Amino acid sequence: MENGGSRFTRSLMAASNVPALASSSSPTSDSSSIFTNWPLISALIAFTLAQSIKVFTTWYKERRWDYKQLVGSGGMPSSHSATVTALAAAIGLHDGVGSSLFAAAMILACVVMYDATGVRLQAGRQAEVLNQIVYELPAEHPLAESRPLHELLGHTPPQVVAGGLLGLVTAAMIHFIVSIARQIAT
Repeated sequence: MENGGSRFTRSLMAASNVPALASSSSPTSDSSSIFTNWPLISALIAFTLAQSIKVFTTWYKERRWDYKQLVGSGGMPSSHSATVTALAAAIGLHDGVGSSLFAAAMILACVVMYDATGVRLQAGRQAEVLNQIVYELPAEHPLAESRPLHELLGHTPPQVVAGGLLGLVTAAMIHFIVSIARQIAT
């Protein structure tokens, strides 16, 4: 540790000074570092947690480890919902719920979650039916050898709610950790 603590501690101290952030002219300064962009970090952690949890929920349901869930769509919890909810909540905690940035993030979160339970869920159900039709075609039919459509596209409402709750908890925990680190740094 050098004279003012570690670089991480100095970054936290710089990030806690909101007026200085707004007036910072150097894009490479610690105060505008991507590593202190708490809404972005909250969203990425929520996404990673949601995708990781899917591996365990698949094991619980099907009694098999499916590591494709780490990069796949669909399943419990919704990583899309977790990501956009964490982003909106972290922006609300960082900039205030009255800010324009929070309003935009909130609208984005609502659109993404609505789409996950609407259009994408229905597209997945249609893919299921189409795959069954193709499976029942006679072997000589030109479509009999076609690759199956991806069925797990959307989310059920409980999956979206679980993702949203995971996003809220993640953003709150990151905000809490950053607040504690700022107090320790001062």
